Amino acid sequence: MDSWISAYLSWALVFAYAYPLFMAYVWMVGGLQYFFKWEHGRPTGSEALKKRSGFPPVSILVPCHNEGENLRETIAALDQQNYPDFEIVAINDGSTDNTGELLDELGRQYPRLRVVHLVENQGKATALRMGALTSLNEFLICVDGDALLDIDASAWIIKHFINNCHVGAVTGNPRVRTRSTLLGKIQVGEFSSIIGLIKRAQRIYGRVFTISGVVAGFRKSALLEVGYWSPDAITEDIDISWKLHLAGWDIRFEPNALCWILMPETFRGLWSQRLRWAQGGVEVFVRYLPQILHFRQRRLWLLFAEYLVSVLWAYTILSLILLWPMMQFIPQMEGVTTFSILPGSAGLLLGLTCLLQFAVSFYIDGRYEKGLGKLYYWMIWYPLVYWLINLLTLVVAVPKALLRPRGKRATWVSPDRGVRP
Repeated sequence: MDSWISAYLSWALVFAYAYPLFMAYVWMVGGLQYFFKWEHGRPTGSEALKKRSGFPPVSILVPCHNEGENLRETIAALDQQNYPDFEIVAINDGSTDNTGELLDELGRQYPRLRVVHLVENQGKATALRMGALTSLNEFLICVDGDALLDIDASAWIIKHFINNCHVGAVTGNPRVRTRSTLLGKIQVGEFSSIIGLIKRAQRIYGRVFTISGVVAGFRKSALLEVGYWSPDAITEDIDISWKLHLAGWDIRFEPNALCWILMPETFRGLWSQRLRWAQGGVEVFVRYLPQILHFRQRRLWLLFAEYLVSVLWAYTILSLILLWPMMQFIPQMEGVTTFSILPGSAGLLLGLTCLLQFAVSFYIDGRYEKGLGKLYYWMIWYPLVYWLINLLTLVVAVPKALLRPRGKRATWVSPDRGVRP
């Protein structure tokens, strides 16, 4: 028994450190390749979009549930889009605050705004579907009701649809604007280093894992082909991404399509958000596994394998955490291994690599958001805070996803939106 435990611990320790170390360099290499191929030396913002003739009309969908505190600035930002022809469709999904009344008032203020009211809370997926069905145009841009879309974001997104008829969706570049606490500051770096950098790398290596639910563009004919968003999906953004992938549509990442978002700044809010993300990812893979394994979907196998390895890594870390006390307090297991839960030289290398990854991502995203370097100091806390939360939520999410009844509608729950300045 001791030899088996010793062998497992030796393997688990190597895997625990080697996997995140290896993937960090994979993401950095891919992200830098994307940067030098499509971003470096090219203009950003309005100067790169001076010629806007030929842009098709666009419908901007805003699903809302209890967004009374945020809608005025969200709709105002959308109405200022530097785009030749667009409408705004706001969907009030059974809000219990003043969202409905406020949208009607804003509809009288902004001629481009149309409002759809749903009597009961049907969930974001259903709200988006209703918005798409009532929209007038082939191209859609979906924005959360508490987000601020950059003035040029719509044009940057639509460029991909114009240039390639195989593009079914384009994910934008969310930027965190709640940064009053340590959690908020770390998330600024996370959205650059983890989310933005990984999306760039995935675009280079094959397929983007998922769009960002807070800001994304869609081709309506592609949505129609896959049956729109699934009303029972916990994370409608991951679900629609894989439905489009499996139908053969391409998904692009557009770093110029900036969108300023509110994020949780409490551990409770962060836990709820990350648990939902993790559960949604597991549900999508369980639901579409038979299709993913088909040979014609082989371009998705690398993404699928990386996801499976990440789940295995989470449970490996958990097993090491649980086994460590046994090493300390059970006499029969003394001397089985020199395993320690405390980081050593390997942990130091991992920490330095993490900081290097943040430095690379801050360098890349410095084109779109100035002053990121001021937050670099706080990134040293990322492995301690966010790795632990993301690891534990993934461990909890697997059984939750497997036990959740199929077909149960996913309705809205108002999230933690951070500490507003």
